[in-house]
Amino acid sequence: MLECNRFAIQEHRKFLSSVQSYDIRDGDTGEEVGSARENIGGFTQAMRWVVSKNLLPTTVEVREKPDDALVFTIRRGFYVFKSRVEVRDAQGALVGTFRSKFLTISGGFHVYDKDGNYFANVKGRMFGFDYRFLTEDGAVELGRVSKKFMGVGEFVFSADHYFLQVNPDLAGQPLAKMLLLAATLAVDLIYKSESRGGLPLGE
Repeated sequence: MLECNRFAIQEHRKFLSSVQSYDIRDGDTGEEVGSARENIGGFTQAMRWVVSKNLLPTTVEVREKPDDALVFTIRRGFYVFKSRVEVRDAQGALVGTFRSKFLTISGGFHVYDKDGNYFANVKGRMFGFDYRFLTEDGAVELGRVSKKFMGVGEFVFSADHYFLQVNPDLAGQPLAKMLLLAATLAVDLIYKSESRGGLPLGE
C-alpha cells in the first residue's frame, strides 16, 4: 500500500450504521490496495445515536490487501476543547500525532512525528474539500487531498472519493506517506465532524 504515491479513498455509506469505513485504491491504476474501518465498541456505537460522534473516542484500523494485514491505526480519545490524535504502526509504536488548531473557519490541523518534531501544517479552505500538507515554513507542499482526481489512470471515481497526491520526493519514505494517508482519513473522520459539530478547529 505505502508504495503508492497517489491514493483514491472511497467512503462506504451504510444505512443505519454509525461506523465509517473506506476502500483505499492506487490512484494510478484503480487497484484496491487496502481498507480503513472504525473499530469501536458496542457502547460507543450506541452512544453515537444520542451524543455527537465528534465528542466520543474512535479507533480506525488501516489494513492492506490482499491479506488484510494491519498497517497502522488512528486513535482519538474523548474531545475536550481540542483533539489529539495518535497514529501507531502495526506493532503499536507511535508514528506521529495530530493536534487541532484553534478558532479557524477554514479547517486544518498540525502534524508531528513520533519525536514531537513538526511535520506538516494541514490547511483547508472555508468551503469544499481541498487540503494542502505544507512544511512548517509553508515553502514545500508535501501532499494534497481533494475530491478532484489528480492521477493519470483511466478509472472513473464518484464524488464520494477523496484523492491524495504525495510529493514525489517522499516516494521512498513510507512513514511520511503513512502520516499523510492517516491525515487524509482524519480530515473526513475527525476534523470535518468537529467542524460540522460547531466546535473550534483553530489556527
